[in-house]
Amino acid sequence: MANTPQSKKRARQAEARYAVNKARRSRIRTFLRKVEEAIASGDQDAAKEALRLAQPELARGVTKGVVHKNTASRKISRLSSRVKSIAAAA
Repeated sequence: MANTPQSKKRARQAEARYAVNKARRSRIRTFLRKVEEAIASGDQDAAKEALRLAQPELARGVTKGVVHKNTASRKISRLSSRVKSIAAAA
C-alpha cells in the first residue's frame, strides 16, 4: 500500500492513466471489429472505408504508447491484404 505522499500521488496517476489507456484500447478494438465485420460481409467498399478509418486510430495508439509500433503495423498489413483479397474472391 502507498505510504508516502509521493507514492499516493503516483498511485492516483497510475489509476488515471489506466482508465485513459483502457478507453483508447477499447476504441481501437471497436474500429478493428468494424473492419472485420465488413470483411466478413464481403463488401469491399465498406471494408476499405472501415480500414481507412481504423488506420489513424491505430497510429494514435502507437504514439500514445497503448499499442506497440510493430503490432499496429502488422494489424494494418494483415487487414489490408484481407480487404484486397475480397476483390479477388468476388
